[in-house]
Amino acid sequence: MGSKVLVTGGAGFIGSHLIDDLLELGYNVVCLDDLSGGYRTNVSDQAEFVQGSVVDSQLVNRLFMEHHFDYVFHLAAYAAEGLSHFIRHFTYSTNLIGSVNLINASVKNGVKCFVFTSSIGVYGTNQLPMTEDMMPSPEDPYGISKLAVELDLRAAHRMFGMNYIVFRPHNVYGERQNIADRYRNVVGIFMNQVLKGEAMTVFGDGEQTRAFSYVKDVTPVIARALKYPKAYNEVFNIGADVPYTVNQLARQIAEAMGVQPNIVHLQRRDEVVHAYSSHQKVWQYLGAEHGVSLTAGLACMAKWVRQCGARGIPTFQNIEISINLPQVWLED
Repeated sequence: MGSKVLVTGGAGFIGSHLIDDLLELGYNVVCLDDLSGGYRTNVSDQAEFVQGSVVDSQLVNRLFMEHHFDYVFHLAAYAAEGLSHFIRHFTYSTNLIGSVNLINASVKNGVKCFVFTSSIGVYGTNQLPMTEDMMPSPEDPYGISKLAVELDLRAAHRMFGMNYIVFRPHNVYGERQNIADRYRNVVGIFMNQVLKGEAMTVFGDGEQTRAFSYVKDVTPVIARALKYPKAYNEVFNIGADVPYTVNQLARQIAEAMGVQPNIVHLQRRDEVVHAYSSHQKVWQYLGAEHGVSLTAGLACMAKWVRQCGARGIPTFQNIEISINLPQVWLED
């Protein structure tokens, strides 16, 4: 019988792909997800599904007592960087306190390694390309919450000896991405807008750059990390190497969706302008996937999106601060 692992956020986009990879490697998987951003249908029938939140400490503790997990893969979070300025309490409750619940349970129950998906959002601005030896300087509550969990894992390792691995992915896209979230996942937002016959909305001049990472270049590496003890207690950037402007992305998405580019520029929002990272370390420790080009990856996602169809876009209902909130985020 394979080792037993908990995957939080496993009904989400990245988490569900990670579950597929873990099952293929022979792990027994339990998925914990509150379905706030994921879908039950994303989760393989070979994994046990539990609906609930990492913020619920009683549920978390009960799961650990029942299942005696060998490993934890923690992906559950609300990953809207820009919106996090306006939902600070929610962001820290979900991303930080929920993580602490899992770390506490993992320490008490002897988990062998805790794998955490952080973000290159911990780096902040003006550090290019971002490398793991740089001093993090996050600029929004989302990045702050991720860095805090990284630091807590380091402290837990020093105090209790629990091993961890931190991955910092960035701008991951592909099949199963939630295209109904207006606050994050620009590839999904653009494709959903195209399906609805709307213009693709770009904040600012569109010359901000990101390296867009196809999901199957990311999750297999995370899944196999446990088999490499030298990776324990290390931090890794993971994702694509080539940065594109948002304008270039929009034009490529239009091509993938078979339409002419229709782009509308909105008022610039407060965000890191250029963000891409080096991946030399993850290649050195864990190897790398083949590397799907942006054109090929967008074609795969576009095919899936057309099959799924357009989705309605709800607004976040518990905005805590409305000062400087982009107007487009208030519209129904």
